[in-house]
Amino acid sequence: MTIIKKWKQNVNLLIYATPALIVYIIFKLYPAFSGVFYALTDWNGINKTYEIVGIANFLEVFKDKYFWQSVLFTMKYVAAMIVVCNVMALTLAIAIESRRKTKGFFRTLFYMPNMISMVIGGYMWMFIFTKVLYYMADNWGLKFLDQSWIGNPKYSFIAIIIVSAWGSVGYLMIIYMAAIQGVPGSLIETAELYGANSWQKFWNVTLPLISHSLTICIFWTLNSAFQVFDVIYTLTGGGPGRATQSVAINIYEEAFKGNIRYGYATSKSLVLLVIVIIITMIQLKLMKEREQEL
Repeated sequence: MTIIKKWKQNVNLLIYATPALIVYIIFKLYPAFSGVFYALTDWNGINKTYEIVGIANFLEVFKDKYFWQSVLFTMKYVAAMIVVCNVMALTLAIAIESRRKTKGFFRTLFYMPNMISMVIGGYMWMFIFTKVLYYMADNWGLKFLDQSWIGNPKYSFIAIIIVSAWGSVGYLMIIYMAAIQGVPGSLIETAELYGANSWQKFWNVTLPLISHSLTICIFWTLNSAFQVFDVIYTLTGGGPGRATQSVAINIYEEAFKGNIRYGYATSKSLVLLVIVIIITMIQLKLMKEREQEL
């Protein structure tokens, strides 16, 4: 009876899991494996006919200067986002957590941008950079705002970071606030008794105890930054020229614009996947070592 009962339980579990499993296979596994196959073809994504070209697409990727230019830009963007977003989010979390009466208001205020689609946010900031800042420069005497925020590669990168951070910091701030709330007050009080100042309390007490949350936030930023598309596409379109073209935009234009080369774009995606895996493994190792030190 016990064996029959266990068998029935397993069958019931399988029945409940089957719909989710089917969805996972159709929308996750099948696209992944078909992507590997199409990367070995010259398929344009439309015609039914295609030829197997083997590793020719991958060899072309390694010679594609525009692809590697977009990779370098994306890595620069990722590095900037990791630093800017996490420093700002942690600073805001500490500042807001100390304000008991207005904590709820500021928490909601800084989280609100995360609820807005970054496509809408991108167009909103486009208006700010091309209209509002010029108005402020002309009428308020703030001449330092009179810059080509979208047309100049130097300033367009700054503009992209500003908009991206605006949309991401609030989410990270919530994670840091939750982590800070978990720090025992007795440890902070003990540090104060030993004469520790605010910086010493943060560095020696708070930071080690929120190191796991720090790791989570850094990896979240890394993952989202490598996939950046909407912010850049709505602000600069990857321009001027290709100065702000991310890898996602490069792959998108290869797959869906101009001379459509879906197979070649898929091979670029797989190369990007390998790059992200390598960087993630390196960062994971470094963060684990840092957590052990803390």
